[in-house]
Formats: sequence, C-alpha cells, structure tokens
Amino acid sequence: MTCLTDLGTDVVSEVVISVLCGNNVRDLTEGLTQRRILLMNTSLLATYVKALSSYKNLNKSLTSVISKELKTEHLSKDEKSFLYWFVGLTGKSIQNVIREDSSFAGYLSRLDQNIETVSKEVQRQYGKLSCTIDNEGVQYLMQWPDLLRCMLAIGAQTLTIRGSEKSMYGKFFEKLILGSVLSILGFSHIDKSDTRKNKMVFWLSERQEKRESDATALLKAGFGIRFDIGFIGRGNPEISLDKVSRFEREMERGGLSHNTTTIILVDTIGTNSRIVDMTQNIGGHIIQMSGTYWVYELAKTIKNSYSFYSSPILSQLQEKSLSFIRKSMANVNLTQFINSDATNE
Repeated sequence: MTCLTDLGTDVVSEVVISVLCGNNVRDLTEGLTQRRILLMNTSLLATYVKALSSYKNLNKSLTSVISKELKTEHLSKDEKSFLYWFVGLTGKSIQNVIREDSSFAGYLSRLDQNIETVSKEVQRQYGKLSCTIDNEGVQYLMQWPDLLRCMLAIGAQTLTIRGSEKSMYGKFFEKLILGSVLSILGFSHIDKSDTRKNKMVFWLSERQEKRESDATALLKAGFGIRFDIGFIGRGNPEISLDKVSRFEREMERGGLSHNTTTIILVDTIGTNSRIVDMTQNIGGHIIQMSGTYWVYELAKTIKNSYSFYSSPILSQLQEKSLSFIRKSMANVNLTQFINSDATNE
C-alpha cells in the first residue's frame, strides 16, 4: 500500500478515473517521477559537493573511496545503489557490465582513465570551466572532472529511478484499473479461494503453470472471462503479441468447469500490429485504453460474448458513460485491490 499512502487516496482515485476515461497513466504519473528524480539528483549533488571538503582531491580518490565503502558490512540495498551511482552504475549495468566481483577493480580503473580523457577533450572543445558553489557559507570549487563525475552519477541515478517508477506505477495501477472497471461493470471483488460465489464476481492475479491472468471474472457458473492488462504502447508490439497466447478456453474452479473468453487491455495498438488478428484467432478480444469510451466498449464486448450480461452503463448514451464512471467510482474501495496482492499472487 506504499503508493496509496504516499500519493494519497484522492490523487490515486483521480488517476484511475482519468485512465478509465482514456488518458495515459504514464502521462499522469510523469510529474511524480520528475519530482522524485529532481529531489534525488539534488541529494546526490549535495553529497558530492560536501565530500569535496573531506578529501584533498576527490576526483582522484573517489573510486577508491567508493570501493572501500562498498566493502562495509550491513549496507542496505539503497545504500549500495547510492554508492554505485557515483561510479556510473545501475543495477542492470552491474549485471551486464561487471558480471563478477573480480571485474569491479578493472572497471574503476578504466572509469578513472575515461574521466581524465574526457576532461581533456571537453576542455579543448569548451575551454576551461570552474564554478564555485556556496553551501551555507562554505565555498566549494568544481572543475571539469568533478562535473563529469556528477553528470555520470546523476545519469545512473535517473535511469534507476525511471526504471523503478515505471515498474512500480505500472503494477500498482494495473490492479486498481482492473478492480475499478470490473466493479463499475457490476462485478464484486472476492478472494479467489471463496468458491461459494460464482455469479458476477472477480478476483485479481491468478497464476496457473505458465499461464497467468491479471483478473478473472465469473458471470455465472460455467461462464467466465480472463483479463490481461498492460500499459503497452505501439512501441512494444512483441509484448502485446505475447499476451494473446496465454490462456485456455476452460477453467476448473471449485469442482466446476467454466468456459472462458480472453479480453486483453493495452494502452495503444500500432497501425500495422498483428495483435488484433491473433486475438480473434484465439476467440479473444483486445481493447485500447487510449480510447475515450473504452470502458463502454468493454461492457459491449462482454455483452456480445455473453448475451445474458447486463450493466447500467449499457443503458447510457456512450457520451454519458464518462459521468457514469466518475459517479460509480465514489463507491469503489481501492484499498481492497491493493490488499489482494498478498493472497492472490
């Protein structure tokens, strides 16, 4: 529940409503990501500047200082990440560039050489540069080598934050979007283990062998829908295509067999994407959340698949569906979808 607590229920609810009305969750959370990046970049720069007073030539000694600090016992994961940023490394680059601990010393040596070489190169191109930073009455002198190290560190830090924010917000809002839209369309959220209920219910995150669905809904005994959601744009067609082959047409639950259809929710489908045809070939459906009325379209898709399905949203004009969504969201408890993580994954 970290995101819900940090961002606030009202803010999160507004983001969910916006996505249900066709807006892009990445666009809505970009401001939050930028804020975190700027605050973290500032912290890193301030740390480097203050370290200048502790070391006679920080540029020359930084790599040895970092190497020594990383050997300190009981460092937390965040503390290690912070140190690695100062030598231009992210979690991914540690895996792909360093590979083994024995390679780290060689990496640091090459880094020092690169900083020295690039410092001379930029000085030839842009001339000598030095700046004095005044921090609470104490002045610190920074020249090209110091600035290059800070830029390298800030770049590594920014990559790390963007990667983690993308994953965190994606997983967080996927559950909230699915839980909210299914609640709005008349389904009740239940624990997957509660097999007593088989009519107009849904649960989140089901994993069976290699196939997984982000949500499963039962309209009544014998008739179900598996949902897969991803904030995937036209730039990631291979991920979208992978989603169409995950699910079988039957599901066993509580000793009963249920026929199921698949509905895939993605942000945007590329113009020449094969995903629509592939989805139809498995008897499934795909809906773009970038459409203003995609929730209304989802309700119609369910109705077309199961004629006995009914929802108040279908009695609305399409244009009125957005106000229906906002009004219905007032009765949706978002907390229940976050708490389902522990039991359903």
